[in-house]
Amino acid sequence: MNITDKTNYILVTSDERTFSDFFESFENEHVNLTDKNLIVVISEEFNPSNKNILLFLEYAEKHQNNGTSFVVISKDVTIDDFPETFNIVPTLIEAEDVIEMENIQRDLGF
Repeated sequence: MNITDKTNYILVTSDERTFSDFFESFENEHVNLTDKNLIVVISEEFNPSNKNILLFLEYAEKHQNNGTSFVVISKDVTIDDFPETFNIVPTLIEAEDVIEMENIQRDLGF
C-alpha cells in the first residue's frame, strides 16, 4: 500500500495484487490515519464488487464522526447503490472537491 501525504489529505493507493491484500493493508495502517482526510483509490485491476467497496463504509463513518473526510475513488460504480453519506467518486479531482466542500461545511458549522 502506498501512502502519500498531500496538503489537505492523505492519498492511499495500492501496490498489492488483490483487493483482499489491499484491504488488509489498509486495515492495519488505518489506525495511523484516523485524524486525517483520506482519499482511497481502489485499483481498476481489482474489479471491485459493491460488497468490497462497502468494506470501507465503517471507516468512512469513523472519519465523519471525528470531523474528517473519507473519499473512495472507484470507476464504473453506480453511486445509488451506496449510502448517501458514503463518498464515492470516479476521479481524484472530484475527490479533492469533496474534501474541500466538506471542509467548508465544517467551517460553517453544518
